[in-house]
Amino acid sequence: MTSPLGRLRPEHPPVRRVDDLVGEFGLRSDRPTQGLTFTGVTVSSADVQPGDLFVAVPGLRVHGARFVPDALARGAVAVLTDAEGAACVPADAGVPVLVADDPRALAGPIAAWALDDPASRLVTVGVTGTNGKTTTTYFVDAALRARHTTTAVLGTVELRIGDVAVESPRTTVEAPVLQSLLALALERGATALTTEVSSHALALGRVRGMRFDVVGFTNLQRDHLDFHGDMEGYFRDKSRLFDPDQARRGVVVVDDEWGRRLAQESPIPVETVSTHVGAPEAEQADWAVVEADVGLDGVGSRFVLRGPDGARHEAHSPLPGLVNVSNAALALVVAHAAGVPLDAAAEAVAQAHAIPGRMERVVERGDGWPLCLVDYAHTPDALELALEAVRPITPGRLVLVYGSDGDRDRGKRPIMGQVGARLADVLVVTDENPRSEDPASIRAAILEGVRDVRPDLADVHEATSRAQAIRDALRLAGPDDTVIVTGKGHEPTQEIAGVFHRYNDRDVFLAARAERREQHA
Repeated sequence: MTSPLGRLRPEHPPVRRVDDLVGEFGLRSDRPTQGLTFTGVTVSSADVQPGDLFVAVPGLRVHGARFVPDALARGAVAVLTDAEGAACVPADAGVPVLVADDPRALAGPIAAWALDDPASRLVTVGVTGTNGKTTTTYFVDAALRARHTTTAVLGTVELRIGDVAVESPRTTVEAPVLQSLLALALERGATALTTEVSSHALALGRVRGMRFDVVGFTNLQRDHLDFHGDMEGYFRDKSRLFDPDQARRGVVVVDDEWGRRLAQESPIPVETVSTHVGAPEAEQADWAVVEADVGLDGVGSRFVLRGPDGARHEAHSPLPGLVNVSNAALALVVAHAAGVPLDAAAEAVAQAHAIPGRMERVVERGDGWPLCLVDYAHTPDALELALEAVRPITPGRLVLVYGSDGDRDRGKRPIMGQVGARLADVLVVTDENPRSEDPASIRAAILEGVRDVRPDLADVHEATSRAQAIRDALRLAGPDDTVIVTGKGHEPTQEIAGVFHRYNDRDVFLAARAERREQHA
């Protein structure tokens, strides 16, 4: 059975000739290809449909060519791989084996060519950065819907075209899937599409084959150093989105040194946005937040955005905190660059408060209940911004439930501990996705950082189950308190020892509230 992603394709794809493909991309073939046609492209054998070209790329552990028999069994009519992969293809495969030096780099361009370059017929926006990609993407999509009847939004939470959505497997899907989604969006009447673009996707070429109309950059903070090596490597991969082959124009938040550097070095035209009131870079930025009243309504923030012509534009972020003023300001400028009048964009963004797992209000304060929030913050900087955002709307204590991922950057764990201990009143340290690591060792590293700030571990609790941690937090919290659970956000599973268990913070919050109601009924 084809995977769900493999089925996200246009119903009427073009039929392409393999010999045209060979000529267009300068491929080498081990046998004649005249008369052979294909109708789809995939890099995953699980996504293969009859008539597909299977692109077998080198993986972290094994070469994709090892899965050629599975791809052929599902109906692949040709294989594209490198010389190493070609040597792994069974001699009796019975289909042409096309060879290129870097098949991964060609997967996107080939898929785009096969589908008649669907991105060129859409207004396309890409958003990158460490923190704020999802929120900014949803804000941009809301603004685009002010001028486009049907839009698509692709990212960490979901793959949505119009009102139809499926869970997303990763922040940015593989290149052939992305091209298929672009073509499917066109087929379903969409005229604009917004996608998150991760650093992994840029390093691995997942957005090659499309040129965005507008791209946006939020910020660069410590994350994914296990993959990129260091901040310089991380910045280099993020910067790929601003290549002339990848985008026509960009919008860059210049609140940090990396944004300012990107704006200076970008080879494409960029507009700059300063979102910190009174910051030195505000005077030089094209756009600047010059006023911000944060959390005055207990939810969002009012702000004033000064444009390049000096005009002042009233705007509103529907989510709390200065971090979401930044996300909203960037979204407004990106949407405006994509053709949406600024006033229409501001009105639409002000209403875009339902973003799964991003400052998501699960339980409202009242009737004896604390305010309960779920947020995806999983880096030290994102955690700090989240806690600072929630503090102004918390009359009582701030109760934090958090952990850190396994098999990822270990250096950030004690830093997360320090941030939580410094900015929250009550801590419940628990697990995120331990993956292959011992969960207790991850918690211990966080608690080591907590001790740097609170040697006596006052108001610090440890829970071996994330669900139990949420129940403990609700038990500890009073009606004036705020409980915020960070790290997983919208995620529908928890990975423990290589097994994915269905799990969602929001669902556990609601179940815990229901349990307490029954106990006190």
